[in-house]
Amino acid sequence: MQQSDLCFLTIAEASRGLRRKEYSSTELTNACLERIDHIDGKLHCFVTLTADLAIKQATQAEQELRSGKDRGPLHGIPIALKDLYMTKSIRTTCHSAVLANWVPDYDATTVTKLQDAGAILLGKLGMHEFAFGGPSVDAPFPAVRNPWNTARIPGGSSSGSGASLAAGLCYGSLGSDTGGSIRTPSSHCGVVGIKPTYGRVSRFGVVPLSWSLDHAGPMARSVEDCAILLQIIAGYDPNDPASANVAVPNFRLGLNDGIKGLRIGVPRANWFDENLGVDPQTEGVFNQALETLEELGVTLVEIDGNPFSLARKANQTILVCEAYAYHEKRLQEAPEKFGSSVRRRILEGAFLSAADYITAQRVRSVLNAQISQSFSRVDILATPSAPRPPDPFEGMDPNEQNLRPSFTNPFNLTGLPAISVPCGFTVGNLPAGLQFVAPPFEEATAFRVAYAYEQATEWHKQRPML
Repeated sequence: MQQSDLCFLTIAEASRGLRRKEYSSTELTNACLERIDHIDGKLHCFVTLTADLAIKQATQAEQELRSGKDRGPLHGIPIALKDLYMTKSIRTTCHSAVLANWVPDYDATTVTKLQDAGAILLGKLGMHEFAFGGPSVDAPFPAVRNPWNTARIPGGSSSGSGASLAAGLCYGSLGSDTGGSIRTPSSHCGVVGIKPTYGRVSRFGVVPLSWSLDHAGPMARSVEDCAILLQIIAGYDPNDPASANVAVPNFRLGLNDGIKGLRIGVPRANWFDENLGVDPQTEGVFNQALETLEELGVTLVEIDGNPFSLARKANQTILVCEAYAYHEKRLQEAPEKFGSSVRRRILEGAFLSAADYITAQRVRSVLNAQISQSFSRVDILATPSAPRPPDPFEGMDPNEQNLRPSFTNPFNLTGLPAISVPCGFTVGNLPAGLQFVAPPFEEATAFRVAYAYEQATEWHKQRPML
């Protein structure tokens, strides 16, 4: 098998190949490291590459598998982490000069779970500074580029997590999502990413942006791979006050059950058409995806999009208030270390009052109830993942990027599980994503619908030419 083919295996495929002894964990790891060395100079996905550690872990994984110690489907598989997941003895920068040389003394809970599962850590991935602002223009690390067109943004804030997967630099990654930061780069890079239900995955050891909106979750090149990763990192953690003590089902168990008879809600009226300004090409790709879903046997139900449309203002008010509370001391002591875009956005929180914050939380409760009522009529929701294709870097205003409407942030406000899966390309060969949103803790339903669509199409098999 050629190196490029080896690098584009799914986790499930690579795991089966390891057990059939078609290749070793060291071969998978070296293939990724060689590809990183060859092309990451023009993508800037990795902030910190842990090559020596990866080889050491791969060697150990080989020995364990040979001896019969099998830790599961991620054993011996190279992955990478968004650079806000704390890693013991490995720097965690959040893509910022503020933490450029910070080396944590403990691992995030999710990192520990991945290690226990036998995953191989290739390194830490670039992002938007502190998961806020926009593509970094004055950070100490270069902005991540989109593998489909390096003149375009990859989406954020989990930029490196999406771009590295699309480019074949790793097999899986973790991102974080406060307003769309897993689903947007998944859409813009043509990969799969899921924001689980709020509380499903521990955020302990994940540098926060907004405590009540932050979600940790997996990204990969297939729906099944995301299910594999979520299976490993999900579960109750007493170290995270928001962690939900609920049972974790087998997310892969019902992937092949089909979706005939399911009702899919499309909240188009008063959202897509009136308030969002969806790019016509993006909407065209989305409508084609809906036709495919109908062919698979679902019933499409048009529902009122107004509650979803109203969610953005409350989401942004809560976000900037909580971000300012976290960063206030650092901003007072060394404001010059923050990039201009993220500094400006965080400082917005200084001018909001307690009344603003409480009002936004009250609005949140009302909208949660209204959006939850949608599930009395439908089983799952469908929207585009992003309203437009990835923008070019040239002429881009990072501040303007954050003022645009969003298909993703209503589901941070509600905490609902939401997955983005590739659904086509716009003119210029730029990827587009399809978002499915399920009721609380029904990630298995989101996976089942996304998998049925994925298997009925070829979009997830496309690779960028690098």
